[in-house]
Amino acid sequence: MLAAEHVFAAKGAAASTEEVAQRAGVSIATVFRNFATKQDLIEATAVRCLEKLTAEALRLTDREEPGTALASMVRTFAAAGPVKMTLLDLLPPHGADGEGLSRPVAEAADVFHAAVEGTLRRAQAAGAARPEVTGDDISLLLRALAHATDLAEAEALDRAVRIVLDGLGVPR
Repeated sequence: MLAAEHVFAAKGAAASTEEVAQRAGVSIATVFRNFATKQDLIEATAVRCLEKLTAEALRLTDREEPGTALASMVRTFAAAGPVKMTLLDLLPPHGADGEGLSRPVAEAADVFHAAVEGTLRRAQAAGAARPEVTGDDISLLLRALAHATDLAEAEALDRAVRIVLDGLGVPR
């Protein structure tokens, strides 16, 4: 799956299952034995990516002060965002309610959004984030950062994240 994540992130829709197999060091037959279609592989990779980000949000929420957890989550997700957005862009078009996504992808997205919302609510309860901010606001800002981010420009990303955190009222 890590090989698929790297290949799809680098090449998007032009990525082939052959390239994934080569990067993973397995035969194409092995890939198709585990994933009947390229779309199945994309969906499984997207689910894995969402699950990793969810686990990170939960880890931060459990181990950090509320404001620090929210700030760390925004920084981490902004850096990981381009890979996530590339994977999600390879999925079939879907509405705001997730309609059109496969059940595993929709469920992983729901759990991810709940983790983001939980981290935000905890920060708000501690006075470390503006009370009117919603989980949808955070998701929109993270998508915007992901689409605008060139990971080669780490300084620009850091500056943009600081601006977003300032706007959210999150202490840095």
